[in-house]
Amino acid sequence: MRGDDIHQDAMFSYLSPEARVPKDHPLRPLRQMVNQALRELSPDFAAMYSREGRPSIPPEKLLRALLLQVLYTIRSERLLMEQLDYNLLFRWFVGLSMDDPVWDATTFTKNRDRLLEGEIADAFFREVLAEAEAAGLVSDEHFTVDGTVLEAWASQKSFRRRDTPADPPDDPGNPTINFRGEQRKNDTHRSTTDPDARLYKKSTGAEGKIDFLADGNGDFAKAIDLAFDGSGNGLGTRSKRYSMLVDDGVVKKLNIEDAPGKCDISGGQTLLGQL
Repeated sequence: MRGDDIHQDAMFSYLSPEARVPKDHPLRPLRQMVNQALRELSPDFAAMYSREGRPSIPPEKLLRALLLQVLYTIRSERLLMEQLDYNLLFRWFVGLSMDDPVWDATTFTKNRDRLLEGEIADAFFREVLAEAEAAGLVSDEHFTVDGTVLEAWASQKSFRRRDTPADPPDDPGNPTINFRGEQRKNDTHRSTTDPDARLYKKSTGAEGKIDFLADGNGDFAKAIDLAFDGSGNGLGTRSKRYSMLVDDGVVKKLNIEDAPGKCDISGGQTLLGQL
């Protein structure tokens, strides 16, 4: 018998977000580690806030939300708040009930500076690392990533000329900047929010992004004899595409692609099959 397509605008549920998240969801162990780290940081939070006045958004919830933004590559705080408003998984991870209102996206602006100035971000990372070490999840075996482009958490608007002071922004959170027609290079420009990042692109004609390179000069690729000369295509020294399985400093498997642009034997599935 076919069921009726009934639309129910109002809802009363006996199930909490906790009951709706699968028991084997990968965020469950992560949430336990995060909550333990945040409990250790509670005295630091208390020292940052006044004992009087209107209660703030709990810093624990702000940090959990920002962690979700990184894990799920959400482009902005506004989109993060939109997800947090209707996504039960996100509500559960942050610590909101189904009826709790979400806060305004601009709440992150001032509180981010407060958390960074109080060195909370570094302390939070150290607490999580200490938990991972205590649980035996961290070892001294190294996994090397060569020639990888890692996208920085910096916007194109932050990439400005080094020799020209920036004009006062019309909107500190999202200033209006027009760089169309301007030739931007790493020797004349840099990111104001992430000075260590550079403007890179993966191939000719590709979009330039604010990134990091794991082996920018190709030194590691040359040392293991996996470099090739791509200067004919304007690419300079490049690394062949490969994957490597290293056990306690000893290379056990090395999967090298036979031509640029191919990814037949160096993918994650191949490595998983070799473990």
